[in-house]
Amino acid sequence: MTAPSAPGGEARLALTAGVACFLLWGFVPLAFQAIGRLGVGPLETLAQRTFWSIPAAGLFVLLAGQGAQVRAVLRNPRVLRWLVLSSLLIAINWITFIWAVTSGRLLEASLGYYINPLVNVAAGALLFRERVDRVAQVAIVLAVLGVVLQAIALGHLPWVSLVLALSFGGYGIVRKQVAADAQTGLLVECLFLGLPGLVYVAWLQSQGAGHFFDSPVSAAWLIASGPITAVPLVLFAWAARRVPLSVMGFLQFIGPTISFMIGLAQGEAFTPLRAASFGFIWVGAAVFALGAWRRSRAIPVIAAAE
Repeated sequence: MTAPSAPGGEARLALTAGVACFLLWGFVPLAFQAIGRLGVGPLETLAQRTFWSIPAAGLFVLLAGQGAQVRAVLRNPRVLRWLVLSSLLIAINWITFIWAVTSGRLLEASLGYYINPLVNVAAGALLFRERVDRVAQVAIVLAVLGVVLQAIALGHLPWVSLVLALSFGGYGIVRKQVAADAQTGLLVECLFLGLPGLVYVAWLQSQGAGHFFDSPVSAAWLIASGPITAVPLVLFAWAARRVPLSVMGFLQFIGPTISFMIGLAQGEAFTPLRAASFGFIWVGAAVFALGAWRRSRAIPVIAAAE
């Protein structure tokens, strides 16, 4: 079923929010590269990112009036167990992404987010016995061929791409099991990750290895990593409820395309074999998006409840 289609001006606002979140995700690598140039390692960046996401996520919870929902979630062991798992998955995704973009592997990172939708389809078929139509099958085969070519070009499995795709795909699957809105879930995840992160940062500072107090610039970038994390996630959650899934399916390729172009501009190796691998991935992604659009045309538009 497609997402409810929002009426009038709200539909335009929702589409703007969707485009904005993917634009932000596309340019996020530049922020973490700037933090990396200040000498901050990936683990410290992750710890600071999760801790400073807490106030940002908390603000969105307050604006959405979800304080009672947060309290209910914190009293529900089953929901908390799911959120612990989703927290671990998103932490794996974030640390891999931070390491990749600060280590000259932005092309591999972008590849991961190109294949992520196809990983979701495959996971749906394997875990939930969802039907995979012929178009999706073709898209998955093309993606697999692209990954194989990428492995040949690199001389090893593109593990950065696979970890990013699988961890984010797994995160999405787990979050579907969570009986909580996006803002509430994000706040609880940030609490799970950010509080231990604060302990780690405090330990680093006590050892003279932390970077938060190096300069006002370092502090500003590390504090900004919180909103940089929370804002696009909330924009995405808000837009996804109001924009048809077929449209979101096309929009989701904005982020990795921007990251891909940044990687090229920064001079990452792009051999003919790597170009061929991306070609297979791009065609697979296009086939998948076209199939989603065609399916959505056959489903009546449902008026938004909100």
